[in-house]
Amino acid sequence: MSDYLLDTHSFLWTVFNSKNLGSQARSIILDLDHVIYISSITFWEISLKFSTGKLNLENCTPEQLVSIAQQLNFKTLLLSPDESATFYRLPKQEHKDPFDRMLIWQAISNDLILISKDSKFESYREYGLKTVW
Repeated sequence: MSDYLLDTHSFLWTVFNSKNLGSQARSIILDLDHVIYISSITFWEISLKFSTGKLNLENCTPEQLVSIAQQLNFKTLLLSPDESATFYRLPKQEHKDPFDRMLIWQAISNDLILISKDSKFESYREYGLKTVW
């Protein structure tokens, strides 16, 4: 059985609008036999975008999403010192977003399958990234 890491939009859609999820992503997330991780990077991204007005959460605050993730049985993936220190090894490719790039690196480093709709992630397959949507 594989373990999975949610991209930020995948997490938000799981919480607020699951019909936006791909059918394969939805079935993986709903299957209690799968281990689903959410990165501390995702919570940081959500908090930053919320504070700048770039993200509107429906009657919710970023800190409430932590307990929602726990209620959904998602495990939290903290950013390790090794992941931080070795991040430079991830080639730049197409993707410039630092949050997405760190999620890509965490997925590769922890042998997790990243649940994401982002087509730019495809260029990282040659470096070990596995994705599903």
